[in-house]
Amino acid sequence: MPPSPPESRNLGDLVDLAVDRERVLVVDTGAGDATWTGGRIHERARAVAGALRARGLRRGDRVAILSANRAEYLVAVLGIMQAGLVAVPVNIRLPGATVAHILGDSGARLALSDDALPDLPDGLDRMALAEVGRLPSVDDGEVVRPEPGEVAMILYTSGSNGPPKGVPLTHHGHRWVIDERRRPNVDYRAERILVAAPLYHMNALALAQFSLACGSTVVLMPRFDAAGYIDAIERHRCTLITSIPTMLALVCRETERLAATDLSSVRGIRMGSAPVTPELIARLEEAFPAARIQIGYGTTEAGPVVFGPHPDGRPTPALALGCRHPTVKLRLVGPDGGESDRGVLEMKCPAVMPGYHGLPEKTAEAMTADGYYRTGDVMRRDAEGFHYFFGREDDMFVCNGENVHAEEVERRLESMPAVAQACVVPVADEVRGHMPVAWVVPAGGASPDEDAVKGYALASGPAVEHPRRVFFLPELPLGGTNKIDRRELAARAAALVRAALTRDPAAAPRGTSRPSSPVSPPATASPIPREKQQ
Repeated sequence: MPPSPPESRNLGDLVDLAVDRERVLVVDTGAGDATWTGGRIHERARAVAGALRARGLRRGDRVAILSANRAEYLVAVLGIMQAGLVAVPVNIRLPGATVAHILGDSGARLALSDDALPDLPDGLDRMALAEVGRLPSVDDGEVVRPEPGEVAMILYTSGSNGPPKGVPLTHHGHRWVIDERRRPNVDYRAERILVAAPLYHMNALALAQFSLACGSTVVLMPRFDAAGYIDAIERHRCTLITSIPTMLALVCRETERLAATDLSSVRGIRMGSAPVTPELIARLEEAFPAARIQIGYGTTEAGPVVFGPHPDGRPTPALALGCRHPTVKLRLVGPDGGESDRGVLEMKCPAVMPGYHGLPEKTAEAMTADGYYRTGDVMRRDAEGFHYFFGREDDMFVCNGENVHAEEVERRLESMPAVAQACVVPVADEVRGHMPVAWVVPAGGASPDEDAVKGYALASGPAVEHPRRVFFLPELPLGGTNKIDRRELAARAAALVRAALTRDPAAAPRGTSRPSSPVSPPATASPIPREKQQ
């Protein structure tokens, strides 16, 4: 029988039972390193699909998942899709009102959740994820064959610019993602992949789906913790670690633990979803000398297949994302609306969303008339076709009439030996429009002061971009997807600047050369406690 066309392959039907029935595909570190074979994953996913049908859910109904990472989470996603339902992973670190918005906006009929989570909105049916292991096995019921364009899951954006937006993603589009990520002559079944990013985020979910389809072993952490992350690498002999750069920066700060741990199994490091600095790459190369480091790129709205190796085999530069993937259409659009070698990335591929859920105006802003998704990411393409990420279009602000890209200033600050991490945010200013303010994590043992950091920025870049205020933290707060929480840091910076003005209006920074007196952050400026960062 010929293979089914791509449109008919269910994204929940990933396990190859002919090869992986007895192979361990998931190790759940949050459940005492419990192991899940391909056969058990398949059987439990079928049980989930049967239980959802028995509850009266019908094809196209939405089922929300609210949980920390666990094996049952992945199984539930597969079972929901196999039944022809739509999985809605929800960021459990969002405020309760925002979670309620997502549940209502998506039209969720049922929530699969951890027992520890707070009460859900009235009228929403609930099933504990712990029940996944106890559901009765089912022998009846076929895996639903999706129609072309049928939605498999709805992921929600972080909501950094207004309420989170629902992003419908199709079975066909993300089966295409899996197919395109496979490379010939690679023994994926020898890979043990550490996943600590949350499964409600595309970075982790797409990788877990790819791993299940390829027979790799996913070592799944319930939440990120730098020390636990390092320990898991050694305990499970992980060959590939994948993470957001912020998480790996925290790992690199655990110098004593890294030195005492056998990390020789790691052959690859893949990171994405946020800017990467040369300093972070250097620290990772020192900690993992046998690993090949790769910077990935993807978006919720269009998937992770965007860039690839150079078509002529030329080596990818250290900070480059790669060249255009041969099956993807890309273009960089400059301020004048024409194509350029530097501009906002627009892309077109089978994984692009059909449009934001219930938001035609937002869809019109994000999608071009000829079907390209406008990412909002500013990039540069060099003469050889390699692309470099410069920052978010909406993270750019104007100071003294000049455009300032926060990520460029951060890279410059992080090249200072005394700086481990930096986050630059705009603060409104009546003279400049906005002024750059920096939050800095000192490098181990370093004690830079505000004037030293500002002086370094002035000496190494345009005067307009140097931070007019510098505040220090032992670590930067993280948001729900383990990226730096820029919105919170911007609010803190604005409050500190206002407080300084209230105490001494003459101390307000007005010129680029006169340093302002340091302001010690109040108690509210301390980092989010680690347990709440997860």
